[in-house]
Amino acid sequence: MTLSIKENLIKDNLTRLQVQRYWELLHVLVVRTLKVRYRGSFLGVYWSLLNPLIMTGLYTAIFGATFSSYYGNSVLNYVLAAFTGLVVINFFSASTSQALVSVVYNGALLNKIRLPVSVFPVSMVAANVFQFSVGAFPLLALMTLFNSQSLVNVLALVFPFLALIFVCTGVGFLVSALYVFFRDLPYFYELVSFVIWISSPVFYPAAIVPPQVKPFLSLNPLLPIIESLRQITLSGSPPDLGLIGAALLSGIIILSLGWTCFHLWRHQFMDLL
Repeated sequence: MTLSIKENLIKDNLTRLQVQRYWELLHVLVVRTLKVRYRGSFLGVYWSLLNPLIMTGLYTAIFGATFSSYYGNSVLNYVLAAFTGLVVINFFSASTSQALVSVVYNGALLNKIRLPVSVFPVSMVAANVFQFSVGAFPLLALMTLFNSQSLVNVLALVFPFLALIFVCTGVGFLVSALYVFFRDLPYFYELVSFVIWISSPVFYPAAIVPPQVKPFLSLNPLLPIIESLRQITLSGSPPDLGLIGAALLSGIIILSLGWTCFHLWRHQFMDLL
């Protein structure tokens, strides 16, 4: 009995050390990524906010008058709706495209040092989480507080954002693993990213999509995230738990699928890096 207790304590200590090492390594990689990305930059991480702001202005100039009727005949509501859609799709595109190459680009390091391979795609997503947290998220929080006058809605923003992180991490695991085997994947993934962007209600309301097309749009994992984020931000009503649940369920499914594939294929990586 005493021996069994000692073995369990040793296992617990080893697990704790492994988790601590993983988080320390993740922190180092995120800091390195952000320093390299914004070295010598004037705006730094706030460049990630400039793109959706410019695109929101462009979409508003072209589509604002046409689609404002779907947002209470308010061009301002269309501006907010377009911005929420853009920050989601930009976060997804940046996180997953950077995660795609992360394992292969660090192949030389993995051949020299024994490291947890999964930390590389996770670090790419984590770097974008930091950018989002200091850039777009505070602006979304202010928009939500202005429209809803409720701190509950502001706090509820965390849940679709968490679902978005799950989706991006799951896709990051999947594409980073596939890139080890298929080096033409970035070219194909550009097409996939475009399909996901055009099938997401970013600059157009989901209500205009024909009924025969909607079942295909429902396969887009970003759709419930965008709809949940807009409902919390724009409606002024309490958060819709159904939309939040759908967003989180979508994120958990994608994360589970991506991690499963990454874990199953991981033992083959070193022969190809």
